[in-house]
Amino acid sequence: MIEYIQSALLIIAAFLIIISAIGLISLHKNTRNVVYGRIHIVGLFDVACIIAMIGLGQYLLAGIYFILAPFSAHAIANAYWKKEDRENNADLMTVEEEVDENHPFIHPKEKMQALESENSEKLKADDRFLVTTIEIDEGE
Repeated sequence: MIEYIQSALLIIAAFLIIISAIGLISLHKNTRNVVYGRIHIVGLFDVACIIAMIGLGQYLLAGIYFILAPFSAHAIANAYWKKEDRENNADLMTVEEEVDENHPFIHPKEKMQALESENSEKLKADDRFLVTTIEIDEGE
């Protein structure tokens, strides 16, 4: 009787994996919020794996996976939201840092680009390397 239950659980897991694989393949790359959609589809894979592990008698491993899978999915979604999701996260659209003009080590991006273009006009020997020099006045 236990073998029939295990077989039924493995068939259910296989069915869930097939459904989620079709969903993952049919999801277009240019769809809005595609990363979040993929994470939800992969959640079906997680449930299928948990069911399969229960069917195979790996209860401890299924419990650990049941606890860790949502944490990892949330970490991936949170990292994407904080660093790359410019479509939904308005804070990423206007990230301008105030730079002190008198700071000896931090310079505005525009100033560095101007210095690099000035140096690149002088040094056309090799485009792979960029040499930046700092002139230091010993009187300061």
